[in-house]
Amino acid sequence: MTGRVVHFEIPADHEERAREFYRSAFGWNITPMPEVKYNMVMTTPSDDQGMPKEPGSINGGLFRREGGQVTGPVVTIDVEDIDAALEKIRSLGGETVEAKMPVMDMGFAAYFRDTEGNVVGLWQNA
Repeated sequence: MTGRVVHFEIPADHEERAREFYRSAFGWNITPMPEVKYNMVMTTPSDDQGMPKEPGSINGGLFRREGGQVTGPVVTIDVEDIDAALEKIRSLGGETVEAKMPVMDMGFAAYFRDTEGNVVGLWQNA
């Protein structure tokens, strides 16, 4: 099923401070992945592939805010085909912020701006 919110991302000016804040505030398990400049955020028990065991739950990520287009929290939506989704988004008045990019061997991500100025993520499984 596509169109589901499957991930969230939180940008941070100081990653360690943000990791400690979210760990302390909510008990989240946050794992730094320096090789990809990202932190995996586990908000709920997950299976061996990192997918939430509890229906409706999502995990996310935390990354250093670097002054690009993504400056606030982002929700990420699952799609079958990022290229087709971005084309439809453009036809509806949205715009691509960051084009389709591979994420290790897991899949592809992209970001778009909706008609209200919000940046939203897209995810396509490999």
